[in-house]
Amino acid sequence: MPSKALTVLRHGSAIAVADLAAVYTWKTWLFGWLVRMLSQVVFFTLVGRLTDAGHNEQFLVIGNALMVCAIEATMVVASSAWERSLGTMPLLVAAPTHLAWTFIVRSLQWVISGTVSSLVALFTLGPAFGLRWTLNSAAAAVLLVLLTALGTYCFGLALAALVADQPALRNIVSNVAYLGMMALCGVQVPVHYWPQPLQLLAQFLPLTHELEALRGVLQGAPVLRILGRAVLGVITGVGWLAVAVVVFGWAARRGRRTGAIEFGT
Repeated sequence: MPSKALTVLRHGSAIAVADLAAVYTWKTWLFGWLVRMLSQVVFFTLVGRLTDAGHNEQFLVIGNALMVCAIEATMVVASSAWERSLGTMPLLVAAPTHLAWTFIVRSLQWVISGTVSSLVALFTLGPAFGLRWTLNSAAAAVLLVLLTALGTYCFGLALAALVADQPALRNIVSNVAYLGMMALCGVQVPVHYWPQPLQLLAQFLPLTHELEALRGVLQGAPVLRILGRAVLGVITGVGWLAVAVVVFGWAARRGRRTGAIEFGT
């Protein structure tokens, strides 16, 4: 990898860490954000007691706990748009390296926060709803949660690139994205509940595969089956990362050609 790209990645990662410290203090993260996310997991799981899903609360608590990291990862759509409102987008486009390098690491704080939030939900709320952890299953869960956060982050990067010229759409797009994943990817209902076209769409989302792998870990599924689903999640995430790189490159070329890169909200 060229030294310029490495420099961008290093400084972009530092910005992500600084942003995390600016957005949260330990008190606001712990008693604000984390409590909110844990309450959401409990809410959707308890709703199952009032519906036909009540016989399988473990299904709901696993899905909603993992969904937490996906929600945070899709925040990359909004935080990528910050560069335009801050007026730094023209400088990034003018820089002598690919625009995507900056955005790949610029919002990694959501991966960090999301991974921790999901793991707290799984390990603290899970046992209250019947999940039983062993050392091996807990280690596998840590890896799968991280892969889910990274894969969904790549999906969010692709969406961020697509709305780079329309920053006002950032919150709408990110909200539709995570709500769509919550509906389609097996969080609340099995994927096969949906019509065939929607089932097919779900296969292009990393969350679908990593969630199936996590449930397999807790249900004692064969190792090869778990690995297969986890690898599929990684492949789909890499695919979305490739889309993000291509679209960011297109946005940078268009901005240089038309002068469309400017301040925005």
